Amino acid sequence: MYHQSTVLITIFAFILTMVMIFIRPKNMNEAIPATIGAILVFLSGSVSTGDLLDISSKVTGAAITIIATIVMAIVLESFGFFNWTAALMLKLSKGKGFRLFWFTLLLCFLMTLFFNNDGSILITTPILILILNNLGLKNKQKIPFLLSGALIATASSAPIGVSNIVNLIALKIIGMDLYLQTEMMFVPGVIGLLFLSFLLFLVFKNDIPREIGHHSYCIPLQKNRRYHPLQNNKEDLFNQQQKLMIRMLIFVFFVRISLFAASFVGISVSLVAVLGSFILLIWRWVYLKTNPKDVVKKIPWHILIFAFSMYVIIFGLHNIGLSSFLIDHLKPLVSDSLLHASLTMGLITALLSNLFNNHPALMISTLALTDMGLSPLLIKTVYLANIIGSDVGSLILPIGTLATLIWMHILKKNKIRITWMEYIKVTILVIPLTLVFTLICLYFWLLLVFVP
Repeated sequence: MYHQSTVLITIFAFILTMVMIFIRPKNMNEAIPATIGAILVFLSGSVSTGDLLDISSKVTGAAITIIATIVMAIVLESFGFFNWTAALMLKLSKGKGFRLFWFTLLLCFLMTLFFNNDGSILITTPILILILNNLGLKNKQKIPFLLSGALIATASSAPIGVSNIVNLIALKIIGMDLYLQTEMMFVPGVIGLLFLSFLLFLVFKNDIPREIGHHSYCIPLQKNRRYHPLQNNKEDLFNQQQKLMIRMLIFVFFVRISLFAASFVGISVSLVAVLGSFILLIWRWVYLKTNPKDVVKKIPWHILIFAFSMYVIIFGLHNIGLSSFLIDHLKPLVSDSLLHASLTMGLITALLSNLFNNHPALMISTLALTDMGLSPLLIKTVYLANIIGSDVGSLILPIGTLATLIWMHILKKNKIRITWMEYIKVTILVIPLTLVFTLICLYFWLLLVFVP
């Protein structure tokens, strides 16, 4: 048992951190109050040096994988991928706003599958801003594309474990491989995404301009050093750029497949991710003569500091009895049936994610799960429900995911204004419905395929 002062300081640190993150005085970076809270928790004694090492062991591999993926996104930007994709999106949309909206959702889904939710946000948000600025849309007309894209990009991490740092850490705690997680989650996860896409279209259809014009060749494309100076028409440049982009995307896809293969045979997933990003950096260095040092400045390190600090705070709450409290009150509910287990833990994890971010929320719910003494199938069901709660249910508030925080940061840098209230007015309509629908889909899928 911990001394009463330790318990009080830990709870105070958590509340203080949450209040500061929500208020954000003078637009304070979220990592600052989280770091202060983590220091208070450590000084209180509820988290020991050994606990910090334990947290590091759980977070490090996933963090390295995510950083490697972000590096890949930065390399793609250097090759002109953002401009080429923006031009392609406008070309395929054929001047129709609704077509652009659906291609936006498809792009965000594919980028999350190719990279991860954080990498997808870093790639798709600048692309969408480039498109929307090129079209000259007003701020209100930009929101349907930007907000819907961000929600789909983040929620698309649910079907595949490697698409989210949270999923990777939870996989390590549960001892489950990527292949099995994808087999059990991909179908209900994708059905849930289709449902979310339909809801977003219903919410935004009156705000999406019907006609947007055709401006694909107004977006400047990067000429590489091997481009022949006589081939100066924009169609030739677009086609040449397309060949390079397809080759790079094939390589990235190969790296993604390699992550699953590595997980299946027991090789470090983070090692494969680092090797893939290293090859891309060398490719860029040889092809564009760009020194890799610029990557260090472009990686949003504060996001990783925020994640680690929140883990420390939640580990402190775990040590003073939060996990025991959850186990005592939730075990009777999740032990009853697969449906109760799916709905209960998915909703609880979603609530916790919106209170203090999905990283620590999934960690605390997963730690509680491992101590419940459930059957193997029930453990996997609860774990998958936790993933849906943390990847989809967390999107009600901007603080719910690191990807959303990165998204807000990018919008602010580009002077695009979307307030918390504008964000919540949309998410409160679409996310709870999508959460419950996806959890029910998970139940029926497991019942159909995995229950004898």
